[in-house]
Parts: sequence; structure tokens; C-alpha cells
Amino acid sequence: NEPLAERLRPQTLDDYLSQSHLVGKTGVLTQQLQQGVIASMIFWGPPGTGKTTLANIIANESKRPFYTLSAINSGVKDIRDVIDKAKQSGGLFTTKNPILFIDEIHRFSKSQQDSLLQAVEKGWVTLIGATTENPSFEVIPALLSRCQVYVLNSFGKDDLEALLQRALKEDELLSKRHIKLKETEALIRLSGGDARKLLNLFELIVTSFDEKDKIVITNDVVTKRVQNNTVRYDKTGEQHYD
Repeated sequence: NEPLAERLRPQTLDDYLSQSHLVGKTGVLTQQLQQGVIASMIFWGPPGTGKTTLANIIANESKRPFYTLSAINSGVKDIRDVIDKAKQSGGLFTTKNPILFIDEIHRFSKSQQDSLLQAVEKGWVTLIGATTENPSFEVIPALLSRCQVYVLNSFGKDDLEALLQRALKEDELLSKRHIKLKETEALIRLSGGDARKLLNLFELIVTSFDEKDKIVITNDVVTKRVQNNTVRYDKTGEQHYD
């Protein structure tokens, strides 16, 4: 029952598409992983650019305990509980302190962000925050000064096409269907550079056909079968001003 985007979520850095400035051969995160020293960081970028996936990969490849919180439904008590668990799991004689991943960190209040300061400063946890908003405006200066900010860009055309080809070849469900990807322009346009949205749209179109059908994906087919073609837009967010 998992959506396609979840089934195709990369598990290693080698499988991760896009963001070569961070995870390419000379990327800053690649070098940190090779050296085994990972600083607290904040990933800033639009939805569907791989922020959560990258945090998971960093934890897996560095073999660190991984804790996650969502700023939408976590309070100060939840933060303290996770930090207490992280302190215990980290142990006294290991340099591999646990990773605490906080999604939508810009939604945390000042007091919630304050509750992270000591844990980050003392090295009880390595913080990885994810935000779609400019952290300079949304994250308190004391926390921001303890973190590196890395920008994740929207996926380019080549990356999105590579993602579609991966879905056709590697996904256990789609690889069994008769699918020919003849045109991709409409799919890519509607995705707005959001990899998750692209895969969700692609799956929506494929599942609109009968299982025995031979499917030919063209721009016309995409346009007709996708009713909701609104591009990502948030009038209160930074995209409005861009």
C-alpha cells in the first residue's frame, strides 16, 4: 500500500539522485561522511527535494542512532524525551552521537527551539533540521549559529527523467506493467521540480489504466488524466516573493 515515492526512497548515497553539490564525489556531505565527523545542519529547500531521505541516509551510512520529530505535532516535552533517549543510546565512550531529525523545524516556537540548544551545544545529539522556509527568518540565531545551512535545489529535468526510468525498471509493481514512456514534458512541468509529486502523478496515471492494458505515456494522456494540475504555490511562503 506504500505510494511509489516511498517504495523508491533511496537507502544509500549512491542511489541518491540530484544535489551533487552536497552528495557528489566532492560534495561537502560526502566528505563529512568519509571523515566520520558530522556537524549539526539544516536542510533548506522546496518540498520533494530529498531532505528527509538525505537525513536517513546520513544516519545509516554513519551507523548512528536516528530519532525523528515533526514540528507539527511535537512539544517541548517530546523534545526533552527524545534528547534523554538519545543521551542514553549514545553512550559515554562513543564519538557517534545520535542524530535527531526535525521536519518542518520552522514551525517550532522560540521556546521549543531553545529546548534544543543545550543538547546541540554539548554534542548529545547531532541535529538535522528540514525547512521549506528561509532559516535566517524562521530559526533562532542561537540555534542557527550552531548549525550549517545547506540548500537543496528543485530537481532538474535530467534528474526527474532518471527518476521515472528508475521507477519503470526497479519498482516491483510498475516493472510488471507494459509501460512505454513516450513523452515526459507534461509530467515534469506538473511536478514543479518536486520528485515526490512527480512519482505520485506517474503512479496516478498508471493506475488509471486497467492492469492488462499496454500503456503509452504521452503529454496528451498526462494532461487528460491529471485533473488537478496546480503548480506548487504558497502565497504566504517564499515562492510568492520569488
